[in-house]
Order: sequence, then C-alpha cells, then structure tokens
Amino acid sequence: MASPRKTILITGAAGYIGSHIALCCLLSGKFSVVTIDNFHNSYPTALKRVTKIAQDALPADASDDDKKALEIEVYRGDISIKSDIEKIFDEYKSKGGIWGVIHVAALKSVGESGEIPIKYYENNITATINLLDVMERNQVYNIVYSSSATVYGAPPECPISESSPLQPESCYGRTKFMSELILKDVCDSAPEKWRAISLRYFNPAGAHPSGQIGEDPRGRPGNLLPLLSQMAVGKFPEGLKVFGNDYTTVDGTCVRDYIHIMDLAQGHVDALAALPRDDIYAAQGKASGFGASGGKYKAYNLGKGEGMSVLQMVAAMEKASGHKYKTEVVGRRTGDVPELVANPALAEKELGFKATRGLEEMCRDLWKWQSQNPKGYEGQE
Repeated sequence: MASPRKTILITGAAGYIGSHIALCCLLSGKFSVVTIDNFHNSYPTALKRVTKIAQDALPADASDDDKKALEIEVYRGDISIKSDIEKIFDEYKSKGGIWGVIHVAALKSVGESGEIPIKYYENNITATINLLDVMERNQVYNIVYSSSATVYGAPPECPISESSPLQPESCYGRTKFMSELILKDVCDSAPEKWRAISLRYFNPAGAHPSGQIGEDPRGRPGNLLPLLSQMAVGKFPEGLKVFGNDYTTVDGTCVRDYIHIMDLAQGHVDALAALPRDDIYAAQGKASGFGASGGKYKAYNLGKGEGMSVLQMVAAMEKASGHKYKTEVVGRRTGDVPELVANPALAEKELGFKATRGLEEMCRDLWKWQSQNPKGYEGQE
C-alpha cells in the first residue's frame, strides 16, 4: 500500500511556474496540492489541466481514490489578506493538516517594480509575513520559497555561486532579498522548529511537453522567450528590440542562464525532500550569501549552468517555430549586465538536483504550447 501523500500548500499554483511545480508534486506520488491564488496573472484552467495531465499518467487500473488524490483544491484568495490564508489552515485541520508550503505567489516584473514599489512591497513582503505568521500559529514549519537570481544584482564574478554578495539593483530583487532575510531570521529564532529553503531562479522557460500548460502572461510578456513565442503566432508584429550588441559576449548581446520549467519545477520536489535533512544546514557559513546562521535555512541556485545570448535564443526559436523574426538593435537598457549564469553545483551536491533538458527541448516544448494555444488559456475551460 502506497504511503499517504503529504499535503502541500502552493501559493500561486495557477501561474506559469506554480502550475508546473504543482504537476511535479503530484507526479512524485508523495504530495497532494492545495492552492491559494487571486488569478491576477493566471487562469483557473491551468489547474484543471494539471490534474488531467497527472491523472492521464496513472496506470489504467488506477482507482477512483488514486484519481481523486490528484485533484487540486483551489481557494480563490489573496495572501496579502491574512484571513484568506487562515481559512485554508482552519479547514485543513480536520483533513490531516498541511505539511509544508511552497511560496510562489508574487508580483515579478523588474521594470514595473520600479514604477509601483509600494504595491511590490505589499504583495511580495507583507504577504510573505502574513503567510509565515499563519504557518507559525498552525505549527506548520516547512517552507520552500521562490526567490530569484536578481538578489545578486551585478555579481563580481560569473558563474554565480550562492556565496556571491547579495546586492539587488531593482525593487523586485530587493523584495526577494528581504523575504529571504525574513525567512533566515525566522529560522534562527526557532531552530528546533523552522526549516526553509530558498530557490534562486535564473530564467525559467519552456512548457510541459504535452503542450497543455505553459506561460501565458497577461499583456505583453516581459521575458524574451514568451515574447518570441507570441510573436510567432502573430502577436506583436513590430518585431524584437535587442538592447545593445556591444557587450563582451559571444555575439555582443546579453547572455543569460535559461532553465527548462520542468527542471525548475522538479527542483522544488527535491527541496521538499531535503527540508527534513539536518546535514544540509550544518555547514552554513556564508553559503547563502548571509552571515552565519544558527537556524535551518539554506538557499540554492536553480539554473542550467550554461549561458545563451539573446541572438542565440532568437535563432533557437526560429528553428523551433519556423518563424523569421525581425530584430532591431537599440541602445543598452539601464541595469542590464553582460552575463548572468548560475553555478548550480551546490544544488546538485546537496539536493540531487540537475537540469537535464537543453535549449532545443526548451524551445520545442514552448512552441508546442504556444502553437496549440495561440491565445493561451483565454476563453478556455
């Protein structure tokens, strides 16, 4: 008989990253998923599709109970409102309780964060404090936090290790840095209880290979690959602006570390498995970029460990989609640095995490999603 699944609360599970994390949790056979989402930048349809993909992966003789365990309970709410979070924990007391949390929900546009900083601090920091407070009062002490490589700012060396100085240069990056610091302080305050892992994402891209779930931002995408995929289905015909081609890189354009979304999502399952292990917290030092910690807190990079330039990404998407992109080189963009690539060695050593999917697979899966869903989730059930 299979061991019972632990219940994981995923904040923002309907979003691009959250939906793929939810799927990997379900497919692991170890976790059931409940989510709170305000659908600010996501669609309920994504969660229905996650359940269908997971159920389709079951053996033909799977029981109704097996199928039911893969249904995601959805609470429409906002984690900046504490009572919305409290409702979930209250209702789950009679269902065996929540074992841990994956905290994904956040506003995430670097550019926008500088225009509406108060909104970003409210959504990304106040909401995190609300979540931790409700967790503590319900004696739930396990959390995996979605952080970002933006906490490093312009690092002094590349590839970037977790011990690199934390010096975020955007409001968004500062909200991630501050939330990490809050988590560390909470873990230091009660080392016998709290366990937290922050995962510093580099550039998630791609989609589930079924083409059923993928990235569908509301409005014009702020990231390169979803913008390219939407251009290929007829949106944004004005072409792509390339911000600078005079950097000291392979072709003069900025280089970034792109990681397949399914690899990134699996990293969260690996982190959940590692949370109870005392050994990963033992040699803290400055491994997370902070000073020595007395609590069970650790941060890890999630990246491929390889850099791809803007023009290399354009060429890869042209190959995947068959679409010829119009590009225009314009001046450098304020705040851009030539190269940002992860050193993922610590996550491989301590979490057993390794990004195995490459650029071709990333672009192929992204194009399958976009070509099958040219309008994303809009108008779909």
